[in-house]
Amino acid sequence: MCWNLICTIVKHNLDAYFVYVDLGLLPIKNIDLPEKTGRKKKSTIVRKNKRVFGNSIEERPKEIEKRNEFGHWEIDTVVGTKDESEPSILTIVERQTRMSLWFKIKAHTSEAVTEALNKLVQSFADKAALIFKTIKGDNGSEFAQIAELEGKGLQIYFTYPYSSWEKGTNECHNKMLRRFIPKGKAISDYSADDILFFSDIINNLPRKILNYQTPEQLFEQQLDLIYAV
Repeated sequence: MCWNLICTIVKHNLDAYFVYVDLGLLPIKNIDLPEKTGRKKKSTIVRKNKRVFGNSIEERPKEIEKRNEFGHWEIDTVVGTKDESEPSILTIVERQTRMSLWFKIKAHTSEAVTEALNKLVQSFADKAALIFKTIKGDNGSEFAQIAELEGKGLQIYFTYPYSSWEKGTNECHNKMLRRFIPKGKAISDYSADDILFFSDIINNLPRKILNYQTPEQLFEQQLDLIYAV
């Protein structure tokens, strides 16, 4: 066996050993490991959700991933500048239909996000619980208060920190939004009507993944079914 291969095996075994220490499965601490204290720790070794804001994504029913049911959303924000007091955009996408709702909000704060989301949910009155069954967000501070909406019948879940791929549908649509508003461009340069106009363009584009129907068409079909009951 060559020396490089031996070194690789030893290295991998050490990494596994360090994981056991991080998880508290061994009766020692990191300070007791001189080898580890000199190594740069990879953020991917231990992936942990502190669940500061609410329910972990681990608790969300796995069936939702199949997109067989309407009413499961992903939420995010898009900013223009780094100033938290500047306007930003709240983006929320329905996973099955890919319907994307974009709203200009007054600031990139938890208060502004919660206010806008609450207003959106309330706009559907007694049908809101059928339209917004679950919402998945990340651990950004702007979502610190949205779990308060769970009393209205919907469930809110939070992804692992630094795991944007866990709400990939929303991330994909945010890239579409950037076609209209490049990074670094102040959101204050655009009106609320501008943002709605941009979302209308995206929602009325036929998608191959939707058998060349549009998100708008599929969303309206779901609403028709819900309001017919």
